[in-house]
Amino acid sequence: MKKEVINPNIRNFIVSLRDVGYTFDVAVADVLDNSIAAQASEIHIQMLEEPELIFCMLDNGNGMTTTELIEAMRLGTKNPNEARNKSDLGRFGLGLKTASFSQCKRLTVISKKNKKTSVRQWDLDYIADADEWILLAPSLTQLNSLPMLKKLKNQDSGTLIVWQGIDSVSKAELSSVITNLRRHLSLVFHQFLEGGPKQKAINIQINNNPLVPFNPFNINHPATQQLTNEKLKIGKSTITVQPYILPHHSKLSQQEYEEYATDEGYTRSQGFYLYRSRRLLIYGTWWGLHRANDAHKLVRIKIDITNDQDKHWGIDIKKSTASPIPEIKNDLKRIIRQVTEKGSRPYTGRGKKIEDKTTTKFWQLVPHDSGFRFILNQEHPLLEKLQDDLSGENRQLLDMYLKGLQAYLPLEAIQAQLQQNPYEVQQETLMTEEDIRELADKLKAAGLSEDAIKDLLKTEMFKNREGLLKGGH
Repeated sequence: MKKEVINPNIRNFIVSLRDVGYTFDVAVADVLDNSIAAQASEIHIQMLEEPELIFCMLDNGNGMTTTELIEAMRLGTKNPNEARNKSDLGRFGLGLKTASFSQCKRLTVISKKNKKTSVRQWDLDYIADADEWILLAPSLTQLNSLPMLKKLKNQDSGTLIVWQGIDSVSKAELSSVITNLRRHLSLVFHQFLEGGPKQKAINIQINNNPLVPFNPFNINHPATQQLTNEKLKIGKSTITVQPYILPHHSKLSQQEYEEYATDEGYTRSQGFYLYRSRRLLIYGTWWGLHRANDAHKLVRIKIDITNDQDKHWGIDIKKSTASPIPEIKNDLKRIIRQVTEKGSRPYTGRGKKIEDKTTTKFWQLVPHDSGFRFILNQEHPLLEKLQDDLSGENRQLLDMYLKGLQAYLPLEAIQAQLQQNPYEVQQETLMTEEDIRELADKLKAAGLSEDAIKDLLKTEMFKNREGLLKGGH
């Protein structure tokens, strides 16, 4: 059989390699994984715009020898099916390279181990011109102007990663890019930032500002419900599932409510949060097992897996998409049913309050055919008095107006505003304390009977304001 070696067109291959689909945030997180795997306790990120846009990440991890560095710069340096250290957050041996290439044209890695510093560099323009995968080895003198290089020299060990020729973001975007990066890393690596039993907290800084961990389950709030966890077995591996129900907005300050909504909002942030070796991979998804809806927007279910379970979850190179195998989905469906029933109670429970028998409400919830309607309470004492005082024609006009008010209640707009801006809906301020006092004076002047006063004191506006109707303010 005749055989031929057909080398790829390297220039075209580079273009394809760079277009893997990384966002800036995801690319940085993928590179940061290597620092954590190297047992770093300090990770410093600097992103500067002058004289050129440059990104640097320095850790104090184990560092690499020259041989180890060259191997780390190799594409596909690891077999994805090989067993690895429990703390290793990689899999394909591509993360450092593909993540970096997606954002820049020159990747420089400087690493120190055993008091010796090694340097290697991929320059995609140089590779394209040479039409060969040539790994460069610049001298430290040539790189003297790089940020944080001096800091690395003063460390016992560690690695400095530098991106130059960045073309994924512009200088004009730098401020918003850094803000978004802080949010993303604070969420994705929150367990490392928090620390825990036998786990010392890692310090991650961006432009000298430490990251504050963002735990999406708001575990320290007393109104957060932590439901019973469950351990699932798949082969010899264990999956830990821990459901949470976040507090209703009435239990939170506006600032805290908005913080835990995340940039995606509560409705889009509901669902599963998949952690692999303590690192958050995927979040805010039901994997097609459940339809996202407002009633379950406070439900967030944490899933913890080890780094030997990737084949069960279909985790991609970027570690930003996954899909569990059918055997796991069956268990997850059952858990969804149990949790969403409890997760909707903060809303259904509050909805039932409109049927409170101890208060005479303006609105009532009444069954109709196979559904229900919101209607005005026709037995409200204020409405009854008004109807008694009106002529037949005016009473008929009032009835028609109230029917229209009920029929055209803007439910969709109300629902949207309550979901998106619950603290900005300020209906009760339409009736001031002065309005209520003025109404009380008019009603008293009309000469109310004891029974009439008793009925009015059950209404929303006069409840707990007995003095307004019984003389004296």
